[in-house]
Amino acid sequence: MVFGFFEKKQLLDEDNIVWMFDTYAWALENFDANVFFNETILVTPSNKHFPGEENTAEGMANIIFEQVKQYAGMTHWPTRLVNDEDIMSLPKPQIEIKGALRGSRGELTAPEDDSQRITITYNQFQLNDPEVLIATYAHALAHYLSTTTKEAPPGGLDNWAFATELLAVFLGFGVIMANSANTSKIRSCGSCSGPAIERTNFLTQFDTTYALAIFCHLKQIPVTEVTPVLKKSLRSFYKNAAKDVASRAKETQKLVALTNS
Repeated sequence: MVFGFFEKKQLLDEDNIVWMFDTYAWALENFDANVFFNETILVTPSNKHFPGEENTAEGMANIIFEQVKQYAGMTHWPTRLVNDEDIMSLPKPQIEIKGALRGSRGELTAPEDDSQRITITYNQFQLNDPEVLIATYAHALAHYLSTTTKEAPPGGLDNWAFATELLAVFLGFGVIMANSANTSKIRSCGSCSGPAIERTNFLTQFDTTYALAIFCHLKQIPVTEVTPVLKKSLRSFYKNAAKDVASRAKETQKLVALTNS
C-alpha cells in the first residue's frame, strides 16, 4: 500500500537477527568474553595482518595458517597442516586443551604424537585467492573451538554449522568471511583456468556482514575502517547493518554485560 512506502525496509529476517545476537551471547559465555573484548582484533585481508613470503605452496599455506591461529588466539593449540590430498592417510585427532581456550593466557600443549593434534587441511589452489584460504582456516579453527563446549548453540545441533561460521566472525575474521562467501557456485574450465576457487558457506554473505556489524559495534570499530576492506557489493549493506545494530541498545548492552559475568 502507498501508506507503507516510506516504512523502513528490514535488512534481514528478524528471526535471523535475533539468532545472531543469541549466538554472540553463546560465544561470549563459552569462549572467553574477556579475550574477545581485550585481545581480539578485526583481521583484514592486507599485508598489515598477513606479511611474509615463501617460495613453496606448502610454506605459504603454513605461514598464513600460523597467522590465522595467532589472531584467533589459538597459537597454543596443537595442530598439523596437511594438503587435502593426503588427509585420508591421517588418524582422527583426539585433543585436550589445558588452561585457557584462547588468548594470551593459553598454555602451549605438546602432544606425544600426531593423534593428539587437530588436522587442518588446505588446497594449494586456494593460495590463488588468500581470502578463501584464510576463511577456510578460520572456520576450521572455529569448528574445533566449538567442540570444547557441551552447550549447543541457539537453535540446537541443526544450527551448529551456521554457528561455527558466525564464531569465525567472532574470532575477528568477519571481513574475510563476508568477502569470500559465495551465493552461488563458481564454475570454470579446469583445463583452461584451473579449478574454481571457492569455499562452502552456510551463512549468506549478508548474514555474515550483519554479524560483522555486531562485532564492530561491540569492539567500537568505526564504519570508515570497515568499508574500505569490504568488497564493494557489501559496503552499502554494511553501513545499514551498522545503523541497525546501533539502534538495538537492549541487545548490544546485554552482550557487553557478559564480559563481567
